[in-house]
Amino acid sequence: MPATVMDGIAVARHTRAQLEGRVEALAARGAPCGLAVIIVGDNPASRVYVRNKVKACGEIGIHSEMIELPADVARETLLARIGALNADPGIHGILVQLPLPRHLDVKEVLETISLLKDVDGFHVESMGALMAGLPGFWPCTPYGVMMILDYYKVPLSGANAVVIGRSNIVGKPQALMLLARDATVTICTSMTRDLARHTRAADILVVATGRARMVTGDMIKPGAVVVDVGINRLPDGKLCGDVDYDSAAAVAGLITPVPGGVGPMTITMLLANTVHAAESAADIHA
Repeated sequence: MPATVMDGIAVARHTRAQLEGRVEALAARGAPCGLAVIIVGDNPASRVYVRNKVKACGEIGIHSEMIELPADVARETLLARIGALNADPGIHGILVQLPLPRHLDVKEVLETISLLKDVDGFHVESMGALMAGLPGFWPCTPYGVMMILDYYKVPLSGANAVVIGRSNIVGKPQALMLLARDATVTICTSMTRDLARHTRAADILVVATGRARMVTGDMIKPGAVVVDVGINRLPDGKLCGDVDYDSAAAVAGLITPVPGGVGPMTITMLLANTVHAAESAADIHA
């Protein structure tokens, strides 16, 4: 029996409808919600991502500002711009689109963003809060994965969860979020010896390696929940994930597609973090 598809577009639509009501409540209190997105240079992919974020803000009533800076922008100019946004009471979230030009220190730039406006969840203190189980902003992609799992009522407590990938953006925070929900978590990488031995034991498998169709159906436990975070462009121009969808869907119980799975939830959780930041600033507890 083929796997049930976990539709990220549907989950995103449901979540955004809820967020829209919260945005309207903020506006009614005279505290409109605002997000600033900084893009440095002319990276075409970055421009697409930023346009999508600005569009999503507009669709639920969040005020957004896109700040475009040249690729050769001075370090001091960029940091000063972030500092001004930190002090702007009308801006509740600040996002610096990555990657940045090589002359800029990504760590320094991200840590210049106020912790109260770190809606991407990349600040070192945000990461530390996640590890310690304290309140803070969660990185958007793994946060979106958790929302999908909850929407489809996937039992997490006691489940064997395997995360393939160790990045600070997805793999590590994903493992911590699952651990916080009482899953038994194993972190693997593309270099893990006998990777299939680990994946076949997984009740929940999250794949975030950036390697097209790396995980195949014979590596998956029958009935497992498979979440494909990857997105890769093939030579023919088509998109695919890190999981070989056709073979995996024949074995799994639940599976996310690519596209249309985790992707829509990443921007949705950016919106969620921004709304939460605005509510905190207005002393509203959602």
